[in-house]
Amino acid sequence: MCGIAGLYAYLDVAPPVDRAELARMNARMAPRGPDGSGDWFSADGRVGFTHRRLAIIDLSERGAQPMHSADGSLTITFNGEIYNYKELKAGLEAKGHRFRSESDTEVLLQLYADRGPSMVEALRGMFAFGLWDSRTRQLLLARDPLGIKPLYYADDGWTFRFASQAKALLAGGAVSRDPDPAGIVGFHLLGSVPEPFTVWRGIRSVPSGATVIVDAAGPNAPQVYYSVAQSLGRRTGNGMKAEAARQQMSAAVHDSVRHHLVADVPVAVFLSAGLDSGALLGTMAELGVRDTLAVTLSFAEFRGDRHDEAPIAAEVAQRYGARHVVRTVDRAEFERDLPAILDAMDLPTIDGINTWFVAKAAREAGIKVALSGLGADECFGGYPSFKDVPRSVHLLRPFRFIPGLGGLVRRLMSSTIASGARLHPKSAGVLQYGGDWAGAYLLRRSVYMPWELDHLLDPALVEEGLRRLAPLSHIANELQAGRPLGDFDRVAALETSLYMRNQLLRDADWAGMANSIEIRVPYVDPFFLAALPPGDVLAQIKAKEAVADVPLPPLPDVSRNRAKTGFVTPVGRWMREASGANEEVSFSNASRAWALRVWRAGWTGSAAA
Repeated sequence: MCGIAGLYAYLDVAPPVDRAELARMNARMAPRGPDGSGDWFSADGRVGFTHRRLAIIDLSERGAQPMHSADGSLTITFNGEIYNYKELKAGLEAKGHRFRSESDTEVLLQLYADRGPSMVEALRGMFAFGLWDSRTRQLLLARDPLGIKPLYYADDGWTFRFASQAKALLAGGAVSRDPDPAGIVGFHLLGSVPEPFTVWRGIRSVPSGATVIVDAAGPNAPQVYYSVAQSLGRRTGNGMKAEAARQQMSAAVHDSVRHHLVADVPVAVFLSAGLDSGALLGTMAELGVRDTLAVTLSFAEFRGDRHDEAPIAAEVAQRYGARHVVRTVDRAEFERDLPAILDAMDLPTIDGINTWFVAKAAREAGIKVALSGLGADECFGGYPSFKDVPRSVHLLRPFRFIPGLGGLVRRLMSSTIASGARLHPKSAGVLQYGGDWAGAYLLRRSVYMPWELDHLLDPALVEEGLRRLAPLSHIANELQAGRPLGDFDRVAALETSLYMRNQLLRDADWAGMANSIEIRVPYVDPFFLAALPPGDVLAQIKAKEAVADVPLPPLPDVSRNRAKTGFVTPVGRWMREASGANEEVSFSNASRAWALRVWRAGWTGSAAA
């Protein structure tokens, strides 16, 4: 896990790359790689790479980057981990390739030499990399299928720039800070910035599951090699018996955890009182991992009541023989850390605070790598959206065929709400948006709805942002599967491609890497998703509950029977209080207040750098 950046002066008339600019980009990413730093520049000065290293696999200097092929024709700067690198290496050795290190980075170089850009389809892991091919004079950028690792780029028509952080591109000093209305509108709608947009017009994200080739004419259009919806649509096994489905699910979890344990340093786990992280810890123990460190957050405000996760987590840790570290966080620490949190936040988001503190606790415990249960709700149906969105679509679909009805009702209800009616502002759009999949999902996940934005932002910015983002089309595009999807898989595709990808995974990256912690997510793996039964079967076996039986012995009853408490952590309270919201306000309204606080604190002025 690392930080990467690079420059490519692709036009002949462009000046050579600025080494000082690259150094500033490197310095901005220092927490991502405290174990080492390296630079490389091509002989003609037209290409430069930099790298910050967090050493996880092959801790020797042979694993340092940027790394070159044996003949010097290929150079790579790589962020991430390739979990199947040993299998890939064995296949390459059988073809006559020879290796000089034990690193997964060298496997990428040799695999590219063997297969070219299509090599990304063979990789199991989380990755973002830039690879320079001096023979073709092309730069290849690639990003993992589900977007676990970020990769941003900027192109001024002369020089192409890329980095692990958008703020690193800004720190270089040559990228425009002009705002991007599409990204700004996207944040206010959804609480995170939908890729490929950022909040700066000159910076884009390499799409998840895509490659970008840059040649002498500049960057080519991204080439997508993976689609969540298409992958879910290819799963087979509808109608299988429940016991067979549970066994298949268990085998998939075991296989994914096994792959995610590949490391030359100890692997810890972020342990809550929930089933998902407990199943990971239990599976690790079943696979023979001993003396695992389990890190749990505790809050003084909840000590002794049903919201305190530490006692149940302690029982789970004891059951599987883990060393349990409980880290207590209070509001004073939250307020002290808030400036650093906003600075580390690469793009605005309404989440990530809990991840910041658990990653901070792991760093204090001397840990570099930890498994997280992130992604289980998306694949096992753990969100209310798995019921709410299909119910909305099926109930309200007939009203879509009455021209103008939804808009009329929305305008009338908006006026009523504005006059003091105790209704959530989003309720005005139920009839207009709730009858199709994209609209119902936007209602479920939005912070603000489109018609509310003129009161928050400049109307001209809102108009341009909505036109360029086209939020309903943006959401609907994630359902293009090539074959019909069931209700469960439709919601799974949306939650995975939008909420998880743009918010949860991005938050895990900036919050983890700001504390020099690599967060691994076994439930976020295309090989794992492909190995699961179809969504309708997962729904029938109640997969979210069945995960408790994945490890042997299974999770204890105290973990299974824990009452659902919702979002009631002190962090939510602190966010409401920091936002000036009333203590009794709903979380939905608190999210709105926090979104405004984040935006005004971090992205409307120089603090964005």
